[in-house]
Amino acid sequence: MIGHVERVMGTVVSFAVSPGELDDTETEAAIGRACRILHDADEMFSTFKPQSPLSRHRRGELTAEEMPGELFELLELSARAVRLTGGAFDPWAIPGGVDPSGIVKGWAASRALDELRAASASAAMVNAGGDVACFGEQPWRIGVRDPHDADRLVCIADVRSAIATSGGYERPGEIIDPRTGAPAAALAQATVTGPSLSLCDAYATALIVSGEEGLGMLEPGYTAVIVTGDGRMLATPAFPLAEEAPTAIRA
Repeated sequence: MIGHVERVMGTVVSFAVSPGELDDTETEAAIGRACRILHDADEMFSTFKPQSPLSRHRRGELTAEEMPGELFELLELSARAVRLTGGAFDPWAIPGGVDPSGIVKGWAASRALDELRAASASAAMVNAGGDVACFGEQPWRIGVRDPHDADRLVCIADVRSAIATSGGYERPGEIIDPRTGAPAAALAQATVTGPSLSLCDAYATALIVSGEEGLGMLEPGYTAVIVTGDGRMLATPAFPLAEEAPTAIRA
């Protein structure tokens, strides 16, 4: 297993790659290309960079013809997430213009993982600040931290594609209910697994807004485990709970 850590998009992205038949030079080159994808996404979607295409779009400076394909793709994905969550996740409800930051990390991590898959790595995991995309013959064991105690795990999941966790324990008040403009606090934490990391991200954020009743919004193929404000853990029937293992990657 070859590891790498990259600082990008305001977070730390960690890689774990099983090279298979790739040699070290080929594996490191593939990781380098994957990191380039992350940095390109930061240049494209950063709201802190005035000349990023997203910032220019927010100011109304880009016509539809001038909009980069990646930006158009992400906005379409954001619109789909709004529909799937009934508006509990809504990048257009944020003051200052559309801000899809809630799914950018997942989108970029998935594209970085695709680069490793295309390079013929036998297995790989990309962890973008807790948003995890992975592939391999065996599932990856991902530990979900307890929102009330950073030294404990709520559970461990066997993940084959993607897992994302949202909660207000690290930056209280960061998740906003787009319907009221107030900080969302229906749950302490929500974790979602499924085929698309971007949609896992959107669903996890939406569950913080919607609470337990929001579990019904999940499309087939997506599962969740939530932690309520009073510390109860609830999981959908198909959530891939694993037996506790000695080591796990924290989501």
